[in-house]
Amino acid sequence: MASTACFLHHHALTTTSRSSSSQRQVANIKPNQLVCWAQKQAVQEDDGSLVSRRLALTVLIGAAAVGSKVSPADAAYGEAANVFGKPKTNTDFSPYNGDGYKLSIPSKWNPSKEVEYPGQVLRFEDNFDSTTNVAVMVTPTDKKSITDFGSPEEFLSKGGFDSNAVATANILETSTPVVGGKQYYFLSVLTRTADGDEGGKHQLITATVNGGKLYICKAQAGDKRWFKGARKFVESATSSFSVA
Repeated sequence: MASTACFLHHHALTTTSRSSSSQRQVANIKPNQLVCWAQKQAVQEDDGSLVSRRLALTVLIGAAAVGSKVSPADAAYGEAANVFGKPKTNTDFSPYNGDGYKLSIPSKWNPSKEVEYPGQVLRFEDNFDSTTNVAVMVTPTDKKSITDFGSPEEFLSKGGFDSNAVATANILETSTPVVGGKQYYFLSVLTRTADGDEGGKHQLITATVNGGKLYICKAQAGDKRWFKGARKFVESATSSFSVA
């Protein structure tokens, strides 16, 4: 006789009882275990009536479910099930709310009093390497939008780099996302320093204009530390930046 079988998680211990007119297999179910069989052969009831295969399967599943409790891990797809408990809190970053802006700061970075750029209002740096850091600059502007500076490449050229510290600057990526109805510029730049320190620096820049002010968030890491895990923190810091 052809038959179908369905198994949920572990195997169950089974006992078999037979009648003269039909075969029935009854599963002794342990908690969180369920085994069921559907016989293609019709089942003969004591009163002589035939029960369809589908009904027999329904009865068997129903009987098996009576004495078993299904844990959240056994919940069917689509059901609300908190299998692993509460979601793990991301402790790698801490939210920071500044005057008119916000971003996520790597938790292991410390505030720094060093001022590198005009209008700098924030600077955090890696505990172990001050080259890996994030800074926010806010300066007055008569521009209404970041696009008034031209393309992202034109915007960068107007800001420029210190010629005494940078030998070459290569733009690796640019984008112009719109967040909350506000136009932003994003640039990824690899600079090679004149002294060859760390083989260069990866610098990520997010900029926008809001309320007559130019907001720039710049995070960076040396080339060596970039590939040793710093990339995650630099990218997350700049991508989380937005104005109020």
